[in-house]
Amino acid sequence: MTSSSDRSPAVDVQGSKSYEIRTYGCQMNVHDSERLSGLLEDAGYVRAPEGSDGDADVVVFNTCAVRENADNRLYGNLGRLAPKKAGRPGMQIAVGGCLAQKDRDTIVKRAPWVDVVFGTHNIGKLPVLLERARVQEEAQVEIAESLEAFPSTLPTRRESAYAAWVSISVGCNNTCTFCIVPALRGKEKDRRTGDILAEIEALVGEGVSEITLLGQNVNAYGSDIGDREAFSKLLRACGGIEGLERVRFTSPHPRDFTDDVIAAMAETPNVMPQLHMPLQSGSDPVLKAMRRSYRQERYLGIIRKVREAIPHAAITTDIIVGFPGETEEDFEQTLHVVREARFTQAFTFQYSKRPGTPAATMDNQIPKEVVQARYERLVALQEEISWEENKKQVGRTLELMVAEGEGRKDGATQRLSGRAPDNRLVHFTKPDQEVRPGDVVTVEITYAAPHHLLAEGAVLDVRRTRAGDAWEKRNTEKAAAQPAGVMLGLPKIGVPEPLPAATSGCGCD
Repeated sequence: MTSSSDRSPAVDVQGSKSYEIRTYGCQMNVHDSERLSGLLEDAGYVRAPEGSDGDADVVVFNTCAVRENADNRLYGNLGRLAPKKAGRPGMQIAVGGCLAQKDRDTIVKRAPWVDVVFGTHNIGKLPVLLERARVQEEAQVEIAESLEAFPSTLPTRRESAYAAWVSISVGCNNTCTFCIVPALRGKEKDRRTGDILAEIEALVGEGVSEITLLGQNVNAYGSDIGDREAFSKLLRACGGIEGLERVRFTSPHPRDFTDDVIAAMAETPNVMPQLHMPLQSGSDPVLKAMRRSYRQERYLGIIRKVREAIPHAAITTDIIVGFPGETEEDFEQTLHVVREARFTQAFTFQYSKRPGTPAATMDNQIPKEVVQARYERLVALQEEISWEENKKQVGRTLELMVAEGEGRKDGATQRLSGRAPDNRLVHFTKPDQEVRPGDVVTVEITYAAPHHLLAEGAVLDVRRTRAGDAWEKRNTEKAAAQPAGVMLGLPKIGVPEPLPAATSGCGCD
């Protein structure tokens, strides 16, 4: 690998400054990074090529504070950038997100080569803070204690031409003892329904055919405006938007999951048969210690109602293993819920102590080896269930929205990848005719693995869509704007992942 002094800066031929954003954590951070990209490009920066690995003029870390190793990961990455910055006069490094909101001045003390630290409430200030740091030649640390403006008013550089996140609220009113996010994101603040629908209609007008409604506690929408049925009404309103083919949402809280939401899901054709419902634990005593405002029977009751109303719904979840005080009996209750609920997939986490949370100071912290053994048992059980549930899809005919970047072996296997209505990942045989991301294909499922499906026969139908047109237009424009001999790279484009590997909904739902 060449040193920073051997490599030319990642700038375009006109000399515009380039930027790179590294995103960690939940979907809210992913969407915030789209806004940070929009802000920087609005200020004249250009995106660095894929894989520039710190060679951009501005490197932004959008951080997460949920997991125990978040701090180490950030400072390790900052340390690796220090020599590059020393050899690149004018290079700037910015740190934002939840960890920045939490650590504030600590970041500059531990990494004095950082130029800007900003929080979750003032991401719109990033270009100004970068310029101020450049002019004043000193680090700028600016953390707002409350939301300055709803983030959706900011410019956004969306990663996908055909699928988009739409925030309906920010913040969280829950007090889960394991989660620090509400303290960093603030109390829940809802957007006006009219503003949400106007944004969705504008996105559809640009060619987007799938949207994911996003909130830390998405189905609590309406609590800020005093309407307990506001979320179900919003889902039904999405059903009336012409050209909007798929609606998803993440992440709901069992406490706020009411019958009117289930009815809206079942009765609104473009709301997809998919539900991510965080469990965290199947034990009533542990749920009480977590300050989760539901118990096992309430949770399983929701699952039963959803399956009755939407028989083919794919239900996924989050589970924490090894919460302080968890006994073997408590853990067995979690396994019981997993067997009863038969989740399509579960995102499982070993409890991670986070300073500043009530759980961090609780007695009876579970030994690491016990947590690891329970975690492995849970994963093995869920793998078995996931495979059994996926096998039920064999022989079904499904419509897939074609995706890009979701099948790592597609090139070698002559396949393409897409998402079924219930969000299962399907790899299918590449048809003879052109198929673009955003187009829709009809296939028959022939094989099931625990984490994906295969459609090995010929594609039954291809439907070209406005979303595919939008993808083609975006990439054609990029190719035309690219100077000969200069590789600026293309972003990875695909349907927004509802469940990134870190955690869902900042781990609080």
